[in-house]
Amino acid sequence: MFATAHRTPLPHLKKALLALCAAVGLLIGALVGGTGTAQAAGSLPCDIYGSAGTACVAAHSTTRALYASYNGPLYQVKRASDGGTANVGLLSAGGYANAAAQNSFCAGTTCVISVIYDQSPRHNDLFIEPAGTAGPANSGAPADALPVTAGGHQVYGVSFSGHMGYRHTAAAGVAVNGQAEGMYMVTSGTHVNNRCCFDYGNAEVKIADTGNGHMDAINFGTECWFAPCNGSGPWVQADLENGLFQSNLGHSTNSSDTGNSAPFVTALLKNNGQNYFATKDGNAQSGGLNTRYSGPEPSTSSGYSPMHQEGSIVLGTGGDNSNGSVGSFFEGVMTSGLPTDAADNAVQSNIVSVGYGGRSPVAAGTLSPGSTLSLRATTACCTTRYIRHQNNNAVTSPISSASSALDKGDSSWIVRPGLAKSSCVSFESRNYPGDFLRHSNYQLFRQPMDGSALFRADATFCPQSGKNGQGTSFASYNFPDRFIRHYNNTVYLAADGGPNAFDNSTSWADDVSWAVSAPWTP
Repeated sequence: MFATAHRTPLPHLKKALLALCAAVGLLIGALVGGTGTAQAAGSLPCDIYGSAGTACVAAHSTTRALYASYNGPLYQVKRASDGGTANVGLLSAGGYANAAAQNSFCAGTTCVISVIYDQSPRHNDLFIEPAGTAGPANSGAPADALPVTAGGHQVYGVSFSGHMGYRHTAAAGVAVNGQAEGMYMVTSGTHVNNRCCFDYGNAEVKIADTGNGHMDAINFGTECWFAPCNGSGPWVQADLENGLFQSNLGHSTNSSDTGNSAPFVTALLKNNGQNYFATKDGNAQSGGLNTRYSGPEPSTSSGYSPMHQEGSIVLGTGGDNSNGSVGSFFEGVMTSGLPTDAADNAVQSNIVSVGYGGRSPVAAGTLSPGSTLSLRATTACCTTRYIRHQNNNAVTSPISSASSALDKGDSSWIVRPGLAKSSCVSFESRNYPGDFLRHSNYQLFRQPMDGSALFRADATFCPQSGKNGQGTSFASYNFPDRFIRHYNNTVYLAADGGPNAFDNSTSWADDVSWAVSAPWTP
């Protein structure tokens, strides 16, 4: 069902009892585990932070509730066909998004995410960001570009492909003028770039660069602002305006901070607003947090100690609307006050318990939506070769049980309903959530879904019986006389005879026939 846009605050007594229970859970965790990673049963991130004395002033997610008692809308979708809007809520209080409601409302057309609701009592909802001094008005993210699983349910994250962003100017309760705050987001280390700026956090009211220290936001990407950076990223950095900081010196002072490329990443920043900030990251599917920096505010120039935050909230762009970045967002919160390490650890434990991106909910190795599969060539020369992506190109490579985990993952694909026609299929990268197999100039690539009608058509393939009597052949949705073919180990859309070398009729029927196989990476 669709949730209503109105959210009723908890009665004071209920909030007090909830906070007391959560506080007891944290205390027990600290006494028994030593690290404070345990949490009260049923406590979600904002319950945990609230019980530790650092209440959430913003709580955004398209995948789940961030308070155990929350039962309002998570986000709003806007339909292309008629401009209609609907709120997407939860399957139950404190639970997961009702993605089926989005699917029903958007059936036969496309939708963008027009609002991401704040679950906190502050109502700091995020709207599509208008123009700023560094970029024109943004578009909303396509609502169906990032299907994942959470808690065993199909849900949708938010996939940013450049020129997309959300904002709430002059937000209520968010830190200003040197006040302390903390924030985290769950993002992806496989959908990133080196463009400014994939941020979540505190930004300027004016959508302009108003000076050093006027931002306090998590940045996640591969842009190395202050060299040297260790490894190739992506890194959790602090966007404090006019710099992405990995330390007080700007550049990385932690040789072990080489980046976090996990499919799901917890990125965390906290700042007392005066003389201290810290960054952390972790695998959002397992394990704990790693402290990447903890120390003084930046000393590269003046303005950062104390900070001068303005109290707006930004998602997906820089404070001045620098909007060339790509990225993924599943959930995030901002707090009033500096969270404790014990609370951070307990929140990470809760995030891991969600099971983001778990096993496909349907039988693997089939063309059913939600299945994970690998596509094996049936040409006599090449029956050990599978379609995989390599440096964004679709190629075929020999894959076996002895292959590396990377090669196995790159040759595994999640079947999605066709982005342009639901009775056909699209193939989402197993290793790169939100990236799909699509053609451009008749060659196939792995690229992030940008929501455009062209991309949807280019990434949609309609299965037919294999042209050589084996397996399945896949016709292009927008070029129905062309089929997915391997030729000289590169993957193309090929006709049976034509002007291009890859259209050669020799072995065409074999080269366009694929065995739908169990995935090398489930």
